[in-house]
Amino acid sequence: MSIQEFPVELLMLNTSRTPNDIWLRQPTNEGELTFTWGQAAEEVGRIAAALRAMNLPSGSSIAISGRNSIHWFLADFAIAMAGHVSVGLYPKQSRASTEYILDHCEARAIFIGPSIDLADLQAAVPSNITKIAMPYDEVVDCDFRWQDLIAEHAPITEYDRPDPDSLMTLVYTSGTTGNPKGVMMSYRNFQFASGAFLKWFPSNGQEQLLSYLPLAHLMERVCIEMGSLIWRAKVFFVSDIDKLGEQLRGVAPTRFFGVPLIYSRMHGDIIKSIPQKKLEQLMRVPVVRGILRRKILTTIGFQNVRSCISGAAPIPVSTMRFFREILGIELLEGYGMSENMAYLSACIPGEVRIGSVGKPFPDADVRIAEDNEIQCRHQGCTVGYFKEPEKTLQIFTEDGYLRTGDKGRLDEDGFLYIIGRVKDIFKTAKGKYVSPAPIEGAFSRDNIDQLCLVGMNLTQPIMVVTLTADARRKVRHDLESELLADIAIVNESLESHEKVAKLLIVPDCWQPDNGFMTPTLKVKRNIVEERYREVILQASSDRKNFIVWSKIE
Repeated sequence: MSIQEFPVELLMLNTSRTPNDIWLRQPTNEGELTFTWGQAAEEVGRIAAALRAMNLPSGSSIAISGRNSIHWFLADFAIAMAGHVSVGLYPKQSRASTEYILDHCEARAIFIGPSIDLADLQAAVPSNITKIAMPYDEVVDCDFRWQDLIAEHAPITEYDRPDPDSLMTLVYTSGTTGNPKGVMMSYRNFQFASGAFLKWFPSNGQEQLLSYLPLAHLMERVCIEMGSLIWRAKVFFVSDIDKLGEQLRGVAPTRFFGVPLIYSRMHGDIIKSIPQKKLEQLMRVPVVRGILRRKILTTIGFQNVRSCISGAAPIPVSTMRFFREILGIELLEGYGMSENMAYLSACIPGEVRIGSVGKPFPDADVRIAEDNEIQCRHQGCTVGYFKEPEKTLQIFTEDGYLRTGDKGRLDEDGFLYIIGRVKDIFKTAKGKYVSPAPIEGAFSRDNIDQLCLVGMNLTQPIMVVTLTADARRKVRHDLESELLADIAIVNESLESHEKVAKLLIVPDCWQPDNGFMTPTLKVKRNIVEERYREVILQASSDRKNFIVWSKIE
């Protein structure tokens, strides 16, 4: 199935069909803010007219900041309608990254929305960039106010369809090292991804989506923003990520998109109330199973869910099995990256193999290179990195395939497995290479919140972990016994040079704002190695203890 319309055209098409249906919903201090398709289209047209009145050069970069909101969506469409290029900024990213992105993309204007780091964000915006305040009380000291612009400008009603290969947006990769790279995405890229999305996940009618992952990331843009257009779905915006559980229960989405950490924490929250062993026993009783399952699903807001998709990082096998066996939900693990519109492979309903990221999509043209790198070629692939010709050359093979940087393998049935990042693979002091991703995936357990395998120049790898809140409350002796059992189970399946020698428990909470994780919740291995270098070396030389507790506070 293909989509012929570009995003703005899809917005106009949905408005012509159901102008009075509610599209966007957002909690406020006074209750709830809603926009119908017709109201959204009119407001987009007014903001687009205001942007045109600023007489910016065609194709200017215009940034969007702030937490997920109705006005983030509207600003994005208005930028496209006015003939410019949108650039999303992550909440809570470092000031240095914000300054770099705004300078690198040559931003002419920025929409500023509500955010917990609003003061830092505004301080990072140079005076020569036009600042437009979204209509929220906390956003002040800008050159223009959203409310004034929509009052002063009549909406544009005609849309000039752009060249399919013209630039639509720049998606700056969050990256674990170095400066972010601006991935160039065209209208053709989005058009391809939209059609592919609808093909593999067709609408069942009355779709409801929840927007909470950063809109600066491509996954949220494709799955939620574009997904709402092609499904004509209602979108609910989470006002406070700390209230995700509460708002999930209130929305009860039909589709849910998450990163592994979200699903793992759901798993942990459920077994706080009922221990997993007891749950497993109760689920063996047919009469009890249905009642208990419905109660749990309603409690977490998943009673209406038709599909749950996980991406961005490997999901623990234990979490996948819990959702399948206890909740009756198959977590559909997908695989892709910003550079290919997050489109390469996915488990689809009825075809799930735990540990795999599904079969490559037939139209993704996927191959495994001689060094096991996964490569692909399709119309959703970027044309390259903005103002980075050398890096653009490096990411493509001579015959035009996109290098993913991930190593993989295909099983006899065509299911794809990720066996590690090309750059993450490290060499131990014994001269043996270790791929950390599969070991981390196998080691994820109920007591562990986050983890990272390190071993560069060590005799044997060490797993650095943070504990869940429940694990921290356990008697230390009991907890260590459980962790030692976990180490034994994992090590049994590993080669001798891969076996985890120590478990290093650290007290810190790894988050994007303290530098340990990217905005998309991927652990930065280099930061973990740097932050804990001394205690890692101490743990490595400890011949007595298999579990080492860090004293770092």
